[in-house]
Amino acid sequence: MNRPPAPTKAIHPLWMRLAHWLNAVAVLVLITSGWRIYDAAPFFAFRIPAGITLGGWLGGALQWHFAAMWLLAGNGLAYLALNLASGRLVRKFFPLTLRGIAHDALAALRGRLSHADPRHYNNVQRAAYLFVMLDITLLVLSGLVLWKSVQFAGLRELLGGYETARRVHFLAMAALTAFIAVHLVMVALVPRTLLAMISGGRSPEAA
Repeated sequence: MNRPPAPTKAIHPLWMRLAHWLNAVAVLVLITSGWRIYDAAPFFAFRIPAGITLGGWLGGALQWHFAAMWLLAGNGLAYLALNLASGRLVRKFFPLTLRGIAHDALAALRGRLSHADPRHYNNVQRAAYLFVMLDITLLVLSGLVLWKSVQFAGLRELLGGYETARRVHFLAMAALTAFIAVHLVMVALVPRTLLAMISGGRSPEAA
């Protein structure tokens, strides 16, 4: 007698996948247009190659940047609200300890960190994803200072002034770019994570 197949559940719910890909588009536009904006008034001893920037000129880059800013802010708030409401934020990213991060980081360096169960994040992944959430929050806050410095005077002073806010914004962007580079390498090493983010993945015991 054949048993009916066990009910399955998506590893990544549809709302989470949509938020992920919308964030990916917004971040790509923000980074490349932001590089063009930086080139218009660089404060470090280098410029970003024009071929990998977006906007063509300062005005065009600002238009792309502001459009993507609203997408990132709106989508990010929806993502955070749904994570909190569903309890996913606590289930996926906690508990998290320095000891656990060190253990999993050492295992990763030795090539012994398992990725057998895509339903669960290891401690390094939890720390990385929480860092990105905080980093994007810092990007948005420093971006508000650069956009409306007078209206957000209190925030401007909290960040150390307009020029300091520019550097905070750039360094937070650089940290996000570094995360994306590492993230893409990990996806290449474990390609089923990309398939799960596209199709949702199926599991009888998905969290």
